[in-house]
Amino acid sequence: MTDETSSPIILRPNELKAVYAINRAIMQSADIDTALDQIIKLTRGVFIFDHMVLFLHQDGQELEPAYARVIGRGKSAGEDLAWGGETAAAALKQRKTVIHTEKLEGWEKDRLYWRNILGLPLQRGEEISGSLVFGRFGGPSYEAEQIRLAEFIAMQISQLLEHHRLLQKVAILEAERQLQRLQDDFMAMISHEFYTPLGFIKGYATTLLRDDTEWSDEARREFLTIIDEETDHLHVLIDDLMDSYQLQSGTLRFQHQTVILEPLISEVVAKAAARYAGLEIRLCLPPEAVVWGDAVRLAQVFNNLIGNVVKYAPGSPIEIEINGMQNGYQIAFRDHGPGIPEEYLDHLFNRFYRVPGSIGQVHGTGLGLFICRQIIQSHQGQIWATSQPGEGTTIWITLPQLSEAERREEGKAKDENPGH
Repeated sequence: MTDETSSPIILRPNELKAVYAINRAIMQSADIDTALDQIIKLTRGVFIFDHMVLFLHQDGQELEPAYARVIGRGKSAGEDLAWGGETAAAALKQRKTVIHTEKLEGWEKDRLYWRNILGLPLQRGEEISGSLVFGRFGGPSYEAEQIRLAEFIAMQISQLLEHHRLLQKVAILEAERQLQRLQDDFMAMISHEFYTPLGFIKGYATTLLRDDTEWSDEARREFLTIIDEETDHLHVLIDDLMDSYQLQSGTLRFQHQTVILEPLISEVVAKAAARYAGLEIRLCLPPEAVVWGDAVRLAQVFNNLIGNVVKYAPGSPIEIEINGMQNGYQIAFRDHGPGIPEEYLDHLFNRFYRVPGSIGQVHGTGLGLFICRQIIQSHQGQIWATSQPGEGTTIWITLPQLSEAERREEGKAKDENPGH
């Protein structure tokens, strides 16, 4: 049997109280499912139903259940069944409230086979985004005031959907705006970072090739050294861009193995000391610190952090310390440079980010710390910064300890490749 109704919405005091609470829940909920859970809880205090289903359709597609809860009679363990599809379709097509009564075989003995299904279109203006369905097993039928309240709830849910649709639109627009700004900053950075060394290379190469000038061996060596250094800078820039892309896309492959941190960091430090004249690095590295990781990529992180100190805190000594912690190790890279204002710390590891005031003063792509973060996170670790302006900055890294399973995997790999 089918019945149809459409009534003006006039609410009683207790219903108004429930609607007010529902409206507040909608405005305070961070997501649609949480809001709908609250709506169910508040609505059942006014009238009884056994299940509620939200059907939505987009771009002319068929109705699909987007949310379903079975909460009363007929509830099976862990089940949330999307019943009432026909009723939802009828409400959508007819653009008004529809009641379907279903008496399935055996309803005389088991009232769960007697279903009263209430379908309401989710309408905002002329647009209908879907249907809301309430189901009741075993009667009684819905009373007029319950139907009125359900219609008002359908209006509230329509507002909820519109509210979240607008929030998503705003978030998309903001993301697009940030992406555009990021792209603009990236192009400006790339132009500067590429053209500056290219300008040096071109300028000094052209100077050396002039036929009207004789250069001493000392001058020629100085020019060639500059060309060599600027070529290295371009090489690093291209490597950073490639690593950034591969890390972001998940295509960078890691070669995990047992890594003893003390000799790995000591080797990185020795190479840095040879590269940077006068660099002072103090080490406190326990020999037992062992992790499961990619030695090449971890060395890249440590090298980037040392290079950052050389660029942004020139002349500052560096302290590298490893301390054991539960199930892992904490590594501290500490300098005594100018420090970083607190408001910039949360952005340090963002892609292309450079602290205001440093742009134009030193070479940099804003990719180094981003790459460090991606590598450390790929090792199930964490990286962050603390700083005190005028006193220095510390980069903290945590890495998990080599687990028993990883030790067995390492042993298995050695057994399978005895020559390696």
